Amino acid sequence: MRVSQLFTKTSKTVPADETARNAALLIQAGYIYKEMAGVYAYLPLGLAVLENIKNIVREEMNGLGSLELIMTSLQRKELWETTDRWDDKKVDVWFKSTLKNGTPVGMAWSHEEPVTNMMKNYISSYRDLPTSLYQFQTKLRNELRAKSGIMRGREFVMKDLYAFSRSEEELQEFYDRTIDAYLRVYERVGLGDITYLTYASGGAFTQFSHEFQTLTDAGEDTIYVSRDKRLAVNKEVYTDEVLTQLGLEKSKLEEVKAAEVGNIFNFGSTKAQQLGLHFNDQSGNEQPVFLSSYGLGITRLMGVIAEHFADDKGLVWPEAVAPAKVYLARLGTEPETVKQADELYDRLTAAGIQVLYDDRDARAGEKLADADLLGIPHRVVISDKTVSSDTYEWKRRTAQAAEQVKLEQLLKTLGIDA
Repeated sequence: MRVSQLFTKTSKTVPADETARNAALLIQAGYIYKEMAGVYAYLPLGLAVLENIKNIVREEMNGLGSLELIMTSLQRKELWETTDRWDDKKVDVWFKSTLKNGTPVGMAWSHEEPVTNMMKNYISSYRDLPTSLYQFQTKLRNELRAKSGIMRGREFVMKDLYAFSRSEEELQEFYDRTIDAYLRVYERVGLGDITYLTYASGGAFTQFSHEFQTLTDAGEDTIYVSRDKRLAVNKEVYTDEVLTQLGLEKSKLEEVKAAEVGNIFNFGSTKAQQLGLHFNDQSGNEQPVFLSSYGLGITRLMGVIAEHFADDKGLVWPEAVAPAKVYLARLGTEPETVKQADELYDRLTAAGIQVLYDDRDARAGEKLADADLLGIPHRVVISDKTVSSDTYEWKRRTAQAAEQVKLEQLLKTLGIDA
């Protein structure tokens, strides 16, 4: 990708009503565009980050044996009335509308009801179970407050997985494996050491649930962390009874701010009984299917990563999610300088390395400032000076100073055999 071909531009200003650091930096760097409070468009660089996060999540969900699909965004009123979750007093985040023929519809905020109802067409025997499916979809939630940038939006991308099991034991086995898969996701995106499995309220889902909370001062939740046990308790269920159940000592817990980056729910057989999803066991007896559901906010995770790693110069992306591995800045217009920069761009691209090539006719200071703001892991500068000395200027985004290196060393550093 060449910077000269991007329609986006970096900026020193952000919308006056934007107070969240993650959104401010992402807007300045041209990753997102703010449509309104809690609603953002994801521009080419922002989309690249989202796709990298999604691919990590997809690999882990596929590793569980789950299959990907896309459900509908429009929801039927009567389906949700069956489970008593259409009422705004029970679920207060619905966006609702009416079709031209007068039919009321809801805009998807979750999918337990429609996916359970759909699976009545595909599950009838114990041989059809266990099975699980997941999707990446834009969810709509009518949040009262949307003040944390892309960490809490009214429109956001979410991965939601639904698992169908024959028994509580089979459900628990998948539940535990999914916890491990989620923890691997957070490890791979660079947040593993500050993300905790957290005991929490089930809200509109179940009585209790598990969350995954990442420690950050920008978070909206207060949790109590046991660093030794790698476990936490959300303030909303922080009672002596819960602590005793988890084997935690109040005196050894640390109160911290955190952002929820995932949640999982065990519905048992409740949804199946409400919606009529059953299977015939090996004896031919009809049994209810057990349901568990697993959410992971893709856009929210992007916001937490941006918030956590940013410094006073701008964004700092871990390599696993960065929109490019290398920011290649060409300083100068001498033919040999242009030739060497173009050749390196082509060589890196051919080797499968994502490169953001700053080929603009712009000042050196502007290009280097943009490199810091954009947060690409490696910066390589080719200038008239480096060409004359037969070197390349290389710098990690988090390093204090750049180094002059030979081509062979540069390629080795970037993971290419010279």
